[in-house]
Formats: sequence, C-alpha cells, structure tokens
Amino acid sequence: MNNFILNILLMNDYPVNRQFSFQDPASSIMEKLILLHDGIMFYLTLIVILVGWFLAFIVLNYNKTKKIIVNRTFIHGSTLEILWTIIPAFILVSIAIPSLKLLYLSDEVINPAMTIKVTGHQWYWSYEYGDFHDYKEELISFDSYMVAEEDLEEGGKRLLEVDNRIIVPEKTHIRFIVTAADVLHSWAIPSLAIKLDAMPGRLNQTSTLIKRTGVFYGQCSELCGFGHSFMPIVVESVTLDEFINVFLANW
Repeated sequence: MNNFILNILLMNDYPVNRQFSFQDPASSIMEKLILLHDGIMFYLTLIVILVGWFLAFIVLNYNKTKKIIVNRTFIHGSTLEILWTIIPAFILVSIAIPSLKLLYLSDEVINPAMTIKVTGHQWYWSYEYGDFHDYKEELISFDSYMVAEEDLEEGGKRLLEVDNRIIVPEKTHIRFIVTAADVLHSWAIPSLAIKLDAMPGRLNQTSTLIKRTGVFYGQCSELCGFGHSFMPIVVESVTLDEFINVFLANW
C-alpha cells in the first residue's frame, strides 16, 4: 500500500461528526497554529482552575454565621497588587509574541513555484493555473462543482466531494490568488490553515507549502446565499512526478 493511500486512511483531513479537535495539519503554518492554541489553552486552564477555586471557596465559606479571618496585608498589600498586575501582563505578552510572529509568517509569500487563481461564484469555484498551458496553449482552468449525494461513489463524503479537484505537488511553494465574480465568498481549508476572503473586484493572496500527499477538504466560509453550504473545496496533493506526468499530461 503506497503512502498516498496510507495518508487517506490514517489522517483526519475532513470534518467528522462530534469533532472537537483540529484536523491533522498538512502545512507548517497549521502545525504552529495548533501549538499556539495548545499553549493558550494551558494558560486558560490554569486561570479557570485558580479563579474557580477562589469563587468556590468564598461561596462555601462566607456567610453571616461563619466569618473568614484574612490578614489586612493580604487585602491591601502593595506586593499583591503588583503581582496580580505583572502576572497577567506576562501571560498576555507570552501569548502576543508568538501570535504576531505567526500572523506575519502566514502573510509572507516566498518565491512561489506556481500560482493558482481561485474565483468564487454562486455557487461553485473556478480555478486557473497561471503557470501552465494546455495543448491549445491556453491557461489550464476549470470549474469545480459539488457532487450531488445521489452521484457519490462508495466512500465519498457528502457535501464535500467535487467533480474537479485542485491537483498540486507536495513540498512546493504555492501561491493562491482569491477573488469573487459576484458576492463575498471565503476560500477555507482547515488542514492547510487557509481562510481567505473572496471579494469582487479585489485580489487577495496567500501561500502554502503542503508537507505530505493527501486529499484536503474545505468549504466556503462566508454566507453567500442559499447555495452557500454547497460550495466545497478539495485540494489533492500528489508527488511532483505524478503532478507532471499525470495531471499536466492529461491537459
């Protein structure tokens, strides 16, 4: 069994029922996002436990018949005031620094090897490979529509499969230029940490480097009309040899 099939079987690259965790990361940005989330959750858990303990202690012990004797230096002490000002400030700084670093990393486009233009329509996506031509010497472009439930093949994912997938090579810097032809859309793929607004008359861009082969699913994430939930996105990452000798060769 090759690596491509193993990735499909072992990786969680699409939403499942009652899912609470992230999808498995397929790019370095998504890996860093998950680490940032886990770090913030560590601080939040400590704060919730500490504040919850104080509240429970006060509720259970403070009433008219039971008095709590507290040292005055604890209530009005300058040391305590300084501590509960410095500690939250330190926590905020420790969250802000990696957040800003990740924000700038996600916006940076480093010498992309290929560019794909994404256009949102009501209610489908169009794709154009700006660096490759077909046998007619025209840019490779196609529309991508959701596969209806009655047309799904065995093992197909309801509301997520499309008739034409985006095929890209793994371990390659790819730039996506996103726009819309009618109303606001949003091109989002959780496994790649991509969520970019598609706006009529405007070009937004992002880049990614997919670290492994696999099939990654996303959906339009901006309410765009009654067909909003029927605009899935499917990106299939293959080896460079397969991209050149199979995908490009078919055009």
